[in-house]
Amino acid sequence: MGGEAVTIGRMGGETEGGSRVSAGVDPAVWVEAHGDALFRFAMMRVRDREVAEDLVQECFVAALGAKERFANRSSERTWLVGILKRKVVDHFRRKSRDPGWGEGMDAVEQGAFTEKGLWREMPGKWGSGAEVPEGDPAFWRVFGECLRAMPSGLAEVFVLYEMDGMSGQEVCEVLGLTPTNLWARLHRSRLWLRQRLDATWFRAS
Repeated sequence: MGGEAVTIGRMGGETEGGSRVSAGVDPAVWVEAHGDALFRFAMMRVRDREVAEDLVQECFVAALGAKERFANRSSERTWLVGILKRKVVDHFRRKSRDPGWGEGMDAVEQGAFTEKGLWREMPGKWGSGAEVPEGDPAFWRVFGECLRAMPSGLAEVFVLYEMDGMSGQEVCEVLGLTPTNLWARLHRSRLWLRQRLDATWFRAS
């Protein structure tokens, strides 16, 4: 990933790339060869160990049933990640139908501003000194901790739009949101992440 700077905005992420794998792929080695990477991918997004493990298992089952239809258009890992991404989307779609989904979102802005709409504590400036290499494992550990603490209803929006690159329309369709509600949630999720990273990484480093 080189030394490119991390910015809090539309993020990159694993991409599906091609949709086929080698016809000679051996499912017997999938768990050993890809299990840890797939679990980390899922855990970063769903923020629940049991759910992440279940989604990885679902991914392997789906891949096993589809393997005969694929042939060497991408790496095995890329293909499996693409399947897992769809499993994560399905999980978020089900989760967004839960009546309690999104509770606690209002506290994000209430804690940041006074009744007059002023910052309680002005965020620090992220200049060139705040840049970190994308490949810095320490930063991504902190990032993951911040994301895990983000309120439900914000985290799913942030993951789908910022991390996995879905369009606003696609996110609205998956989560049952209006465009206005989507952008409001994206604003809150970025604010949440900004505050946490400012306190736990940039000011501490």
